Amino acid sequence: MKGLDLERLRAYLDSPPLTAAMFAGGRSNLTYAVTDGTHRWVLRRPPLGHVLPTAHDMSREHRVLDALSRAGFPVPRPVALCTDTTVLGAPFYLMEHVDGRILRDAADIAAIDLRGLTLTLVDTLADLHALDPDKIGLGDFGRPQGFNARQARRWKQQLDASRSRELTGIEELHARLAVDIPEGGPATVVHGDFRLDNVLIAEDLTVTAVLDWEMSTLGDPLSDLALMLVYAGRPLLVRDGEPVAPIDLPGHPSLGEMAARYAARSGRDVGDLHWYVGFAAFKLAVILEGVHFRYTKGQTVGPGFDTVGAMVPALIEQGHRALEGH
Repeated sequence: MKGLDLERLRAYLDSPPLTAAMFAGGRSNLTYAVTDGTHRWVLRRPPLGHVLPTAHDMSREHRVLDALSRAGFPVPRPVALCTDTTVLGAPFYLMEHVDGRILRDAADIAAIDLRGLTLTLVDTLADLHALDPDKIGLGDFGRPQGFNARQARRWKQQLDASRSRELTGIEELHARLAVDIPEGGPATVVHGDFRLDNVLIAEDLTVTAVLDWEMSTLGDPLSDLALMLVYAGRPLLVRDGEPVAPIDLPGHPSLGEMAARYAARSGRDVGDLHWYVGFAAFKLAVILEGVHFRYTKGQTVGPGFDTVGAMVPALIEQGHRALEGH
């Protein structure tokens, strides 16, 4: 299996023979379901080739999962971290398998209370931001001072490292974002990629686990909220074989309702999110451009990568519109 040598992994774990399957939907780190017939795990490893500096850090993911699981926040419990690259060619970690569904098909969502589920996700994000980093052992997990300015610089560097084509308006968007950057309030643990299809949902619509912590750090919690709002309007889901945005489905709350719910749950002022939404659109554009870059180099695994690059221009436009007050 590409990216996962089961015999080497079996030897590392000193386990019975293993079987594995790749999870669908991932566009960055590679994620596999692994079992020895008795135990079930999930393995995470970096993508193949072109790994940007500071990205895809398995040790950081393992650490934040360990801290959050001990704090009672819904995440998979990590069970092993391997930094020996001779095993699989890259560092990786194993975590417990958590039951639940990832909702990507609009037909599955049609039968549930989408409004209730979306507001539950907002509450979950607010609850993450309510955790005291010092009390859960993550007080040194990032450098919150100057977080927003540093993020603006960092994602421009990521863009430059993954640029493979002309992207109209993206340089201008970054230049606009670099002006009047919000200082932000007290730092919290931020997920960095919080959205509907990064959570596992139980039958009763409770969140059993929040997944994909590769971009987590200490920073401005409004950056998480803004990215969640941007994702709500992006074509994350599939309906009759065509992409559809969650907010276009019946019952989904408006972006204003989502922001108000977060404000009520967290006690934070969300009165001016324009810069945050503009930056979230820029950041997501850079992430998807990096995925597109790996696709053009033949370094992706699985279906669906051929459509990612086409999503970037709309995000650039959205970023500009947000900064203009839309």
